[in-house]
Amino acid sequence: MNTTRPLMIDGDGHVFEDIPAILDRMPAAARKTMIIEMQGPFPPFDNLHQALWQPPPSAFEDPGGVTGWSEFLESADFAAAVLYPTLALSYGRITDKDLAIYACRAYNDWLSDTYSKVDDRFKGLALIPMQDPSEAVKELNRAVTELGMVGAMLPPTGLPMLLGQDYYWQVYEEADRLGCALALHGGAHQNIGMDNQGVFAAAHALGHPFGLMLNFSDLLVNRVFERFENVRFGFMEGGLAWFLLIMERMSGSYGAFKPIDPRGNYLKLGEGEKASQRIVEYTKAGRLFIGVEGDEPAIAYAVNSCGSEAFVFSSDYPHEVNKQTIEHEIDELMEISQISDQDKANILALNAKRFYSI
Repeated sequence: MNTTRPLMIDGDGHVFEDIPAILDRMPAAARKTMIIEMQGPFPPFDNLHQALWQPPPSAFEDPGGVTGWSEFLESADFAAAVLYPTLALSYGRITDKDLAIYACRAYNDWLSDTYSKVDDRFKGLALIPMQDPSEAVKELNRAVTELGMVGAMLPPTGLPMLLGQDYYWQVYEEADRLGCALALHGGAHQNIGMDNQGVFAAAHALGHPFGLMLNFSDLLVNRVFERFENVRFGFMEGGLAWFLLIMERMSGSYGAFKPIDPRGNYLKLGEGEKASQRIVEYTKAGRLFIGVEGDEPAIAYAVNSCGSEAFVFSSDYPHEVNKQTIEHEIDELMEISQISDQDKANILALNAKRFYSI
C-alpha cells in the first residue's frame, strides 16, 4: 500500500474575524448602534454554545492571522486552503436586511484584503445576504468577478425558509451563470429541536448534520440540483454518516410517499430508480460535494458504494482540532487499505479542485 501523501488542499478551514477591521469597512451609520459597536454585526450562534466545555489542547486558538495560517499550510503540507468564517457562521440569523447586506460586503472585503491578496494559496468563500435574494445576487457577482472568490457560503439555519424554495432561485441562477460553488456550512443550531439540550457536545454532534440534511432534502426534492446544472453544491462539516443516512431515508420515503405533483415541481425518478441513485448521479456529474474528515469509519464503505468523486477533505483548522490531530487524520486516511490511491488523491485534493474550481 502506498502511504506517500499526494497533493493536498484543505477544503474547509476557518478564519478568526477581526471585528474592528470588518466594522471599519461598513458605512459609519451602520456601525454606530450600541450592540454592533460592542459585539460586531454577527449575532450569537444560538443559546447552546453558551455552555461549559473544554476543547482539545491548542484548538480554537487564533493561529495569528494570515501569517499563522500560512505557516500551518506549510507545516501540514497543504498546497491551498479554502477559508470559511467563524463568528460569521451565524450570519443567517441577521434579521435586519440592510445590516445583512453591509455585514456580508464588509466581511468579503476584509477576507479578500487580509488573506487572498496577501497569499494566493487562500481561497475565500463569500457571505451573501440571503435575507434579500436580489442583493445576494449582486454580492455574489461582485465577490466572484471583482474579489476573485470561489463562490459563497450559505447558512443552513436562521433564514425564514429552507434553501430549496424558489424564493432563493435567483441566487442559484446567478451562481449557475458564474459557474461557481455554493457551500452550506453548519455552526448555528437554533430552532432545529435542540434548544434545551444541556450538554453542548450532544448539540454539536447533532446540529451540524441536522441543518445540512434539512436543506439537502429540500434542495433535492425541489429539483434545485437538476435545474441549475452549473452550480456546484457543497455540504460541509457534518461528517459523512448523514449523507449515507439521507440517501437511505430519501430512497425509502420518496418511493413510499411519492408526491402528487400537478405542476411538475418536484423530483421525478424513472421507473425503478431510487433517490440514492439520482444523488450518486449528481456526485458523478460534479454537482454535489461532501466535506469529510480523515478518521471517519464510513469512508471506505462510502467510496466503494458511491465512488470517491464527492468527498472533500476538511481540516476544520483551527476549530476543534490542532496540527497534531490533523496530521493524524491524514495518516489514518492514507492507511485505509480498502480504497485506492486514486480515491485518496481525490479526497485530499482533486475533488476540492473541482468543487472550488481552483
